[in-house]
Amino acid sequence: MTSGALQQLVGDAASPAQLLYFTTPSVTADGRTLVVVREDGGNPNLWALEPGTGALRRLTDNRDGTLKSYVYFRGNPNRGLGKASISLDPVRGCLYYVQGQEICRTDLAGGSRVIARLPADQVTAFTHVSADGRRLCVPTTDARALEEDAPSGPTRGENTVAGRRNEIITDKPAYDIDERVRREGLSSWLRVFDTVTGEPLACERVPRAWITHVQFSPANPAWILYNHEWPSDCGIRRLWLWDGAEHRRLRPEGGRRSRSDWACHEMWQADGAAIIYHGKYADGTAFVGRVSPAGGDNVEIALPPAYQRYGHFTAGTKHADWLVSDGYWHPAGEPGDGKWGGEWITRLAVDWPRGRIEWTPLCRHHSLWDCQDSHPHPVFGPGDEAIYFTSNLGGSRSVCRVAVPPASGGCR
Repeated sequence: MTSGALQQLVGDAASPAQLLYFTTPSVTADGRTLVVVREDGGNPNLWALEPGTGALRRLTDNRDGTLKSYVYFRGNPNRGLGKASISLDPVRGCLYYVQGQEICRTDLAGGSRVIARLPADQVTAFTHVSADGRRLCVPTTDARALEEDAPSGPTRGENTVAGRRNEIITDKPAYDIDERVRREGLSSWLRVFDTVTGEPLACERVPRAWITHVQFSPANPAWILYNHEWPSDCGIRRLWLWDGAEHRRLRPEGGRRSRSDWACHEMWQADGAAIIYHGKYADGTAFVGRVSPAGGDNVEIALPPAYQRYGHFTAGTKHADWLVSDGYWHPAGEPGDGKWGGEWITRLAVDWPRGRIEWTPLCRHHSLWDCQDSHPHPVFGPGDEAIYFTSNLGGSRSVCRVAVPPASGGCR
C-alpha cells in the first residue's frame, strides 16, 4: 500500500459499513483487527475484519434496529443497538456497547455478556473506555431531553460535493435541546462502571447540561473530558474536564476567544498532555486549538480564509503533533461552496509554539456528507502508519484506508 492509494476494506450497497465514532479507536493495537458497524436489513451489528486476510466475522446479534440516542434521534426508545455507544479497548480486544438498557461487553470472538443496566428514563450518547481497560464511562441524560412533543420527520436539504448534488438527511429534532435542558432543569450524568464486574464506580450529576461526548485522559483515568452539546454560548461552554473533584471549563473568554465562537470535536492527544479541538471565531475564521488539562493556556491557530468546509480533526496515536482532517483543506485556486463537502483526507503536522501547520493531502475520501453515518471521521491506525475512514466510494457506505507518508521534518 502506497501513500495516496485508497483501499476499500468492507461495506457495500447490501451491507453498508462505517467506522466507530472517532473518539474511540476502530483498530486493535496490534493492527490485526478492524472493528466496524455493518448494517443488514436495518439492523446494525458489530463486525471484526482482519485486513491482512479479509476474514470477516459478526460479533453481535442485534435484531431490534437502532437505539434512540444522541445523533440517532429517530431510533427506538430503550430498544436496539446504540450505534453511538461503542467503545473499543484496542490493547485487550474488548468492545463495550449499549443494547436497549443493557451495557454489554464482547471480545473479538463474539463472546458477549451484560455487565450493567441503565435506568429506563435516560438516553445515552458516545461512551469511552479508559486506557488501562478498567473503567467505562457512559454519559446519560434525562430522556425528556429527546422527547419531541410534536415529532417531525427527518429534515432534508442538499449539498454539493465534487460537483455532485446530494440529498442531506438531518436526523435532528426541530427544537433546541440545550435550551430545553436548561429551561426544564434536566441533568446529565457521568456514569463510570468497572469493565469486568459492572460495579458503578461513579455517578456524577451535571445539572442543566446535555453531555454527549466523554473521554478518559490517556494518562490519568480519574480525569474525564466532556462537553455540553449544541450550547448557545458554544465558545465558552463546550469543553469541560472533570477531575473527580471539580469541573473545569477549558475554553474561557479572553483575547480572540468569545462566547459567540463555535468550538467542537474535542479529544485528547495520545500522551494526555493536551486536548485538541477546533471551531470558528465569531467572524467566521476557522481555527484549530490546543489546551492543557489544567486549562487557561489555549493555543489556537487560525486557518486560511478559504478553509471553510466542515470537517473533523483527530489526533495521532504516536506523533503528538500530528492530526488528520477530513475537511477544511482546499486546493489552491479551486472554487469551494464554503459549507459542507470537504473532500480530502489530510495529514497535519502542527508546530504549536510557532503557530504553523504543514498540510499533506493524502486522498479524496469520497464522502457525500449526506448523513451522520457517512461522515468520514478519520482516525490514525497504530503507529500512525495508516488512516481509516468512512467513505461513499462507489455510491454505498464503506470503510477505507490510506497509507501515511513519513514526517517531512518540519512545518512550513
